Amino acid sequence: MPEQLNTRVEDCFLLAESFFKRPFKRPVVSLKLRGQKAGVAHLYENLLRFNPQLYRENTEDFLKQTVAHEVAHLIAHQLFGERIQPHGEEWQLIMRGVYELPPNRCHTYAIKRRSVTRYIYRCPCAESDFPFSAQRHKLVAQGRRYLCRRCRHTLVYSGETRVE
Repeated sequence: MPEQLNTRVEDCFLLAESFFKRPFKRPVVSLKLRGQKAGVAHLYENLLRFNPQLYRENTEDFLKQTVAHEVAHLIAHQLFGERIQPHGEEWQLIMRGVYELPPNRCHTYAIKRRSVTRYIYRCPCAESDFPFSAQRHKLVAQGRRYLCRRCRHTLVYSGETRVE
């Protein structure tokens, strides 16, 4: 776990404790998050998960905004309970009042999508390319059949693939 990330999480908790004049339970912090989300707060598990790729690519803003955003969810939950909206006024109060940050709901980090292989299936219809995922291609190998919606013929693997 990068030391800067843990330090920022702790700093956010210390700011909240100073602001609200009460202690808060510290979460488990994990870098096991992939995909488009920069961070996720699991309220009932008291767990923060962060995306290591987005952290590496956007370190300064990530530490400033994303970490505070996720910690604010835990603080709001500990202060106000479970009946609040995720980005409601309680969470916004913490973002503005405690961290002096804009209460942005979403990040604007560039997301690098993984490339995926598509398996090209066809039917007798003109210009009929049906790109199947690896999972669907495997189902066909196990005996599953897919039909063209237009001509109702079984789609057949062309032997071609493409990477998207």
